[in-house]
Amino acid sequence: MVITRSGLVLGATAVTLTTIAVTSLGIHSQGQALFKESPKELVDEVWQIINRQYVDGTFNKVDWLAVRKEYLNKSYSNKQEAYKSIREMLKKLDDPYTRFMDPEEFKNMQVDTSGELTGIGIQIGLDEKTKKLTVIAPIEDTPAEKAGILAKDIITKINGKNTEGMDTNQAVSLIRGEPGTMVNLTVLRSGQEKEFKITRAKIEIHPVEYSQKQTPAGNIGYVRLKQFSANASKEMQQAIRNLETKQVAGYVLDLRNNPGGLLFSSIEIARMWMTNGTIVSTKGRLAEEVEREVANGRALTNKPLVVLVNKGSASASEILSGALQDNKRAVLVGSQTFGKGLVQSVRPLDDGSGLAVTIAKYYTPNNRDINKHGIDPDVKVDLTDAQLQQLWLKERNKIATLQDPQFAKAVEVLSKEIAQKGNTRAEKN
Repeated sequence: MVITRSGLVLGATAVTLTTIAVTSLGIHSQGQALFKESPKELVDEVWQIINRQYVDGTFNKVDWLAVRKEYLNKSYSNKQEAYKSIREMLKKLDDPYTRFMDPEEFKNMQVDTSGELTGIGIQIGLDEKTKKLTVIAPIEDTPAEKAGILAKDIITKINGKNTEGMDTNQAVSLIRGEPGTMVNLTVLRSGQEKEFKITRAKIEIHPVEYSQKQTPAGNIGYVRLKQFSANASKEMQQAIRNLETKQVAGYVLDLRNNPGGLLFSSIEIARMWMTNGTIVSTKGRLAEEVEREVANGRALTNKPLVVLVNKGSASASEILSGALQDNKRAVLVGSQTFGKGLVQSVRPLDDGSGLAVTIAKYYTPNNRDINKHGIDPDVKVDLTDAQLQQLWLKERNKIATLQDPQFAKAVEVLSKEIAQKGNTRAEKN
């Protein structure tokens, strides 16, 4: 099975709690017939994929050959027994990013974030250090965000069920459901437990919003990118081109609470802002460079740029902001980002189930490994939990205004960048 560029995702513990059908999976009826006769074939198929592709050649110090012998010596009378063994087998890797999904879970995994979705609108993952079920970010204007869920919230209970030891697949199956139904989440935030009752809904996501703003920095373009979906680059292109016609002096690109998405989307968008330079490199099993993506000389603008980030800016957001920062194309303002620097391929298996495998790490142009740490902004503006709730929940009309502390600082920084560029142009003349 060929892994296409669109099958590469970032920080793949991230599961968006929405439902979307995954099509064109290349599942063969011959394989399905084979599986019906021998569930053991699926166990071996998973083992072989890990053996060939897993990012760590030591398999996190697990004797992977011994694992194969252990699980292929078992007898399997049905696919549920095979699924259980596969999960046990993968658990030995101690990697929350590499996981098995049964056919229903795989069907409901959001890989290509386009179309109308059903759910509550959060992305979750297992924290690598604590192994706790953690919110990466709520998606803007969804039930989860409106209810008050924040990035880095630890989900301790789902409908009263303790999440200790629960993987993301189990959590998703408990949280998702039909529109109009309720789910109760208990989260731990700053040492205190909070209860949220959230109504599931149909969600339509447009990844880009933009506007022209009159500010102390002058006439500027404001672009908010909510996630790196399949159509994000197209909408970003339209936004920049439209704002260029309005003769904006500079831009604020808002990546706050953007949990990431598709790898190719982040690369395409970086090329719209960068004329030259490296965007990102990925390194595989032997720490060799697998691929390096660079700018192609087709930037849509070279005007001053400030990028807003926070702890909900993850994976593809960190690739874009890291590329712009390392190439000195933009100034980053806000708070430290989430810290997800792993690339994963998502593959269909012969019975309709799926496997997500960590295959590489990504590095910023300056060869920074930001996994677990994140990216530090050039200008730090941290907000308290109370400030975050006030701004993003109670007073959303203040977002991207001068009453938004991070945006206000971005405008201040952009004003200096615009003035500096003007002085440089004058000197050249």
